[in-house]
Amino acid sequence: MASERISLVVSPRGKPIRALPKESQVHRNRPTRDLYTQLATASGSSIHRLRVTKGSDGQLIPNSADLLISQTGLMNGSRVSVKDLGPQIAWRTVFMVEYAGPLLIHPLIYFLRPYIYASPDKLSTFPAPSTLQTLSLLLICLHFLKREYETVFVHRFSAATMPFRNIFKNSAHYWVLSGLNLAYWIYRPNAPTAKPMSPLFALAGVLFFFVGELGNLNAHLVLRDLRSSGGTERGIPSGFGFGLVTCPNYMFETMAWIGVFLVTRDMATLVFIVVAVVHMAAWAKKKERNYRKEFGDKYRKKAYCMVPGIY
Repeated sequence: MASERISLVVSPRGKPIRALPKESQVHRNRPTRDLYTQLATASGSSIHRLRVTKGSDGQLIPNSADLLISQTGLMNGSRVSVKDLGPQIAWRTVFMVEYAGPLLIHPLIYFLRPYIYASPDKLSTFPAPSTLQTLSLLLICLHFLKREYETVFVHRFSAATMPFRNIFKNSAHYWVLSGLNLAYWIYRPNAPTAKPMSPLFALAGVLFFFVGELGNLNAHLVLRDLRSSGGTERGIPSGFGFGLVTCPNYMFETMAWIGVFLVTRDMATLVFIVVAVVHMAAWAKKKERNYRKEFGDKYRKKAYCMVPGIY
């Protein structure tokens, strides 16, 4: 019905946007995605480059298939501001690139050990990699192969894209800290992994690793099933680990890397674990706050976000 259509005043926020219309006619009972699609089509931009906010208070109008225009508080004559977020890249692509770094770097340094650590006249006498160095390579590659698998077949992203420039910052953590940093020190001829170690100690590390990886995968599957394919809805997770902490996926991730540390016994691995845990702890704390805010009394508050009895 004509009375259900409203006219919105459109203006750019920040730099001008080519061909952005000054007015947009939208149906109140249609999802906000229609507004985004209309503005993107008119301006020749990707829908993911645009950020639309209410002119009255700057509140974000999400690009959603579930939220109706009428539910945003927009009325006839309301003003909306449109910001160009710049070039975007899919989250899935970012994850794939991040995890590809260690998968390329570790085998490369492992197989090129003589040329990296030995002088030219000692290449023929350079020792072969130890059993622990080979085991370290297998564990680390298995971890990141699992990450790649989850990126393609498990994860459902609430946001489709991120600014393209962020891929360099995000990838540095994996390419440098868990790629070059770990590989260089683990595969040295005088590394702890090149020295003998009790088989029981190595077995403990492998056990920690596989329990952590399987627990992490299970948590990701639980989180995946809370959201429909392409949807943005949220739910309260339950199941193995979720009764203990807010984010058992981070708990099991930490457990898997402790397993790697038990095998490598290298300070570089410990440094990577500390950096990763600090980041995951902050994310887990934020997740707990969001659950409490979004679900209220329906959500059973957790005493610990990531590690039972500690944090």
